[in-house]
Amino acid sequence: MTAKSSLPVTASIYMLLVLIWATTPLAIVWSVQEVHPMWVLVIRYFGASVIALMLLAIMRNPLPYDSTSLKSYVAGSLNLIGAQLFIYLAANYLTSGLMALIFGFSPLIAGLIGHVILKTHKLVALQWLGMAVAVAGLSFVFAESAESKVNPIGIVLMLISMVSYISSIFWVKQINAPLKPMSQATGSLLVSALGSVFMIPFIWQHFPTHMPSTQAWIGFGFTLVMSSIVAMLCYFWLIRRLAASTVSLSNVMTPIIALILGATLNHEHISPNAILGIGVVMLGIVMYFWKEWKQNYFSKKA
Repeated sequence: MTAKSSLPVTASIYMLLVLIWATTPLAIVWSVQEVHPMWVLVIRYFGASVIALMLLAIMRNPLPYDSTSLKSYVAGSLNLIGAQLFIYLAANYLTSGLMALIFGFSPLIAGLIGHVILKTHKLVALQWLGMAVAVAGLSFVFAESAESKVNPIGIVLMLISMVSYISSIFWVKQINAPLKPMSQATGSLLVSALGSVFMIPFIWQHFPTHMPSTQAWIGFGFTLVMSSIVAMLCYFWLIRRLAASTVSLSNVMTPIIALILGATLNHEHISPNAILGIGVVMLGIVMYFWKEWKQNYFSKKA
């Protein structure tokens, strides 16, 4: 597949991942209304692991157990049992807007790590400016919704979540195991499921005792299939083809799209300031990707 022909495919998979991640918060809210959040995570990872194993068998993809593959599974699980666990815990201390704001800084952090520390890629001035503009726009969107009283415990938990997410991207890319996306996703889900077992003694008293509502099942089903399987396939496919900072930039777009979905589906009000902030974020994203678009598409077209 040539660079020109692969660009639409990459862009489509990228947007699918962003849309799933943007819809996941609403699905999580529905799924945890009647069940303890940590039990939702445990059941979600075990259920997703079973589905992934079935898909792996249907696709006849291998699930290698050599040392390199096992390391890659553990690295990928940091984006599951690591990042999402601390997001759920932080929800007890911070508003969702402030959580999205903090996690939205991950592309800037990833870009700094990749450029300054790991030396894996070089960012040009326009990319630096685009990332700064996008993060500034995100800050503007959530500035009014964030509570003035900020709990430091929640901030620490969100920072740990963000570091886990970024570390997962860099670690998987550094290991560079010759795994198919489905094999990588399945292995990471299995590691996450095994890791979630250690939470059970601490949440046993909250074990579900009744059948959840239809709405809760819909939310749980979405996180089980779309968020845990489809999103992971897209995620592992993208991190092998894009820079870590580019993949993590999806976390700038995700809260913006989630805000739009909330207004469309739940009739939530979007202030003029929020609309202005969305425009600033989109401008920053265009600035950041302009070099890549120009190299991979416009120059080929000419």
